[in-house]
Amino acid sequence: MTASLTINKLTKRFGDFTAVDKLDLALQPGEIFGLLGPNAAGKTTTIRMLAGIIRPSSGSANILGLDLFKDLNEIKSRIGYVAQHFALYPELTVTENLVFYSGLYSSDDPQRQAELLDQYGLTPYANRHAGQLSGGYMRRLSMVCALSHDPELIFLDEPTAGIDPVTRKELWDLFYDLAMAGKTLFVTTHYMEEAERCHQLAFLSHGKCVANDTPDEIKKMLDHKQIYTFDAGHEPAMLKGLNHLEGVDVINRFGNTMRLVADESLTLDKLTTFLNTWPSEDYVPVQASANLEDVFITLTTGESE
Repeated sequence: MTASLTINKLTKRFGDFTAVDKLDLALQPGEIFGLLGPNAAGKTTTIRMLAGIIRPSSGSANILGLDLFKDLNEIKSRIGYVAQHFALYPELTVTENLVFYSGLYSSDDPQRQAELLDQYGLTPYANRHAGQLSGGYMRRLSMVCALSHDPELIFLDEPTAGIDPVTRKELWDLFYDLAMAGKTLFVTTHYMEEAERCHQLAFLSHGKCVANDTPDEIKKMLDHKQIYTFDAGHEPAMLKGLNHLEGVDVINRFGNTMRLVADESLTLDKLTTFLNTWPSEDYVPVQASANLEDVFITLTTGESE
C-alpha cells in the first residue's frame, strides 16, 4: 500500500530556534494519525509545513505520491486543512462560506455542498452568519469547508479544542467515517482520550519525536517503570514528601486518586512503608498499568503546558 504521507528528517528553524527537528513519519490511507506534544513542541509548525503554508528548512516529504517542494500546488488541491483557530468569514453565512471555499478549489457542486451541510448537521443553520455559531458548530463548518473539494489527506489542528464531550464524540464519529472511506487524517490534540482513538501516534518534545507507534505499543515504553495508584485526601505534607521520595519520576493527581510513575528502586513495600508514616490516612497503594498520559508526561516533562 502506497503511503499517504512520508516525512524524512523534516526540519524547521526560525533563526537559532529549531521548532521541528529531523522528524520522520509515515501515514497510510484510511489511518487516523495523532500528533501530541506540549505547547510549543512543534505540532502546528509541522502541519503548516505539510500544508504548504511555511517552507521547511531541510528534509523531505512525499504527500500522496508528490514531492512537497516540487509539487506544492498539486498537493494543495488534494489536501484539506482545518486550522487551530476559526479561520472562516464570520460575516458570511454558513452557505456563503462553503460556496466561497468550494470556489477556491473549482469544486462548486451544490449537491455536494448540500450533502456536507446535512452530514455535519449544519442544514438548519445554513443561513446563519458563521460568527453567530457555537464553538462546536464553528468546528463543523471548518470541517465542511475543508472537505468541499473531497481531499484525500486532511490536516486537523486541534479540531475539538474547547468543545464539550458530546460534540467531540460526534466529530470523532465523523472522523472515523472519513477514515472508513479511505481518507487519511492527521490530527493534533492535547486530549489523551482522543489519542486513544487514533490508529497511530507520535509524541513531540522540543521539536523532536520521542514516541511513534500504536497507542498500545507506546504504553509499553514504560514497562521498565513502576506505576502505583492510591486514594489520597488533602495532605500537603505527604505530597511534599512524595516529591522528594527516591525513585519517583512523576506524580499525577485525579481528584482523590494519586498516580505515581517511579523507577524500579521504589518497590511497593517501600512506598507502603513511606505512606504509613502518615497515620492520619489509610493509604493502600496498588500497582497499575501505564496509560498514555503516564507516557506522555514522563517523556515530555519540563516543557510548557
